[in-house]
Amino acid sequence: MSTVRFIDHLPADFDDVSLRTDALHGLTGTLKQLPPKWFYDKVGSDLFEDITRLPEYYPTRSEREILQQRASTVIRLAGCDTLIELGSGSSEKTRLLLDALVGSASLSRGAGYVALDVSEDALRGAALGLSRDYPDLEITIVRADFESQLGLLAGQGRRMVAFLGSTIGNLEPQARARFLAEVRSMLAPGEHFLLGADLVKAERVLVPAYSDAAGVTSAFNLNLLDVLNRRLGADFDRSDFSHVAVWDARREWIEMRLRARRALQVTLPELALRIGFAAGEELRTEISAKFRRERLASELEAAGFAPSGWWTDREDLFSVSLWRAR
Repeated sequence: MSTVRFIDHLPADFDDVSLRTDALHGLTGTLKQLPPKWFYDKVGSDLFEDITRLPEYYPTRSEREILQQRASTVIRLAGCDTLIELGSGSSEKTRLLLDALVGSASLSRGAGYVALDVSEDALRGAALGLSRDYPDLEITIVRADFESQLGLLAGQGRRMVAFLGSTIGNLEPQARARFLAEVRSMLAPGEHFLLGADLVKAERVLVPAYSDAAGVTSAFNLNLLDVLNRRLGADFDRSDFSHVAVWDARREWIEMRLRARRALQVTLPELALRIGFAAGEELRTEISAKFRRERLASELEAAGFAPSGWWTDREDLFSVSLWRAR
């Protein structure tokens, strides 16, 4: 097994403080909303794994298809010896890149993998499997927040940052521009950024991916209320809300929402907060932006990147693109 180095840049109570802050601000605004990162407790993470296997949910299998065919090309074009992944995991997609990296004939030094996530448990769980399966890989796991702490990522050699799964779509345009600028600032000219991004397509394909016939996505969305109940002492009743997925054609993003079935009051004792929902009022729990190639290129180029590669799956549902820091 390879050795694993752990670096922690977050205070022990970071997760609790972040949830309290997001809930306080998000539930008291004119538009009630919470960021999607709070979906992923143990139950939510398991439900999301179920979602990725649904026939309606194309993003995971489409991105995997691209990387199965193109991982070696990506590594060759990037000329990298260190993979930095924002959002860790021992998923098949990560392993496809690592297989190509450790098998690269151009390596002048040992291959390295740096994983960043806010969850120490997720990081250590991922690293355990990788250290066993890639004994010669130099592994570093970093507990940090990718939205504000990218500057703390070092890594050695020629680096490629990977941001897969279309997580980029969860960021609104201004936040996305800041994030891309921060990624660029941490890279030296000539280093690379690998991005997985979902593409604009027919509404009849998009909406079922976020509102499946079996109701798994509904359970995933409603589980957020259980997270608030457990961690903030809230008294949400799941039966008072229904899952809604809506395509916003103007913004070109999907919104997931929880819609109140009746007028109600909810108490969050940990925040000393009582909030009301009108009948039909919605809590937005996720945006998932979809991209056109031209718009994505414009945003990356504005952040200081030049295109190095663009690939889609056979149905043109999803994209993986490679960008060189100018």
